Amino acid sequence: MSQNKINLPKIVSHDKWEEARKELLAKEKELTKKLDELAAERRRLPMVLVEGDYTFTGPEGEISLIDLFEGRRQLIVYCAMLEPGAKPCKGCSMVMDNIGHNLAHVNARDTTFVFTSPAPQEEIKTLQTRMGWNAPWYTDHDRRFADKFDAGRGFAVNVFIRNDANKIYRTYFTTARGGELFDTHFRLLDLTPYGRQESWEESPAGWPQTPPYQWWRLHDEYL
Repeated sequence: MSQNKINLPKIVSHDKWEEARKELLAKEKELTKKLDELAAERRRLPMVLVEGDYTFTGPEGEISLIDLFEGRRQLIVYCAMLEPGAKPCKGCSMVMDNIGHNLAHVNARDTTFVFTSPAPQEEIKTLQTRMGWNAPWYTDHDRRFADKFDAGRGFAVNVFIRNDANKIYRTYFTTARGGELFDTHFRLLDLTPYGRQESWEESPAGWPQTPPYQWWRLHDEYL
């Protein structure tokens, strides 16, 4: 759609705008409460014992699942889509872009966050250097961990906790749009009139939209 055919929101007086904004704010506050309730329910999920041994390759060599905790009580594992010799997944790359210095705050609450994928460490390190990523990222041999914990050929987020005897338990899993919890860029775009500008969104007529995924790039590939 050419720039001169893109529609804009309706113009109203400041009072009318304030009235509409307050109506939306009430709904936003209600949603925040619902999300708090959902988080409380998530904290009360039961857990299941992790059986079997899982090993990974990191920058310093072979390590076990318990090593991924780095001595902390809780562990979040993002199984990313990077196969040996393959191009990186743009969606997983967006997640990595959004991690930044967040892990310092996560670590402060006795929690570790890591990425895993089947690619060898040489390829992982090359991509990390190119993109400026610093989050821990380990090689999952033959997708053994990803397959066991429901990532399949895609991605997944799993959460684990360990007890004093170093037994590991799985407490949470999500995938698909559940992964958007990492995507600050989507949260920012959702604040704007045009939103994410993807064709699945319910937007007024004349709003700019393209098919989902089509516009996604590695952050150094945007013109």
